[in-house]
Amino acid sequence: MMKRKPGEPIYLGGQMLALGLAVVCSVALPQLYHVLVSPISFETRVLAGLFLAVLSGILLYRLFAAAAKNEP
Repeated sequence: MMKRKPGEPIYLGGQMLALGLAVVCSVALPQLYHVLVSPISFETRVLAGLFLAVLSGILLYRLFAAAAKNEP
């Protein structure tokens, strides 16, 4: 069993799932667009993935910062 340090946040399963989806979607969405809609260059896919990663990171921080519970 892993021990947490005092004050370390306890992350919930939903938060970890949202983080995983944010990581996967930042790579998968530009690739799906490339395959299904219209071919786009590699640079465009990288820029779109970077934009999605930053946007989802900010969104996750805003949504879950208050929900991270601290252990005394």
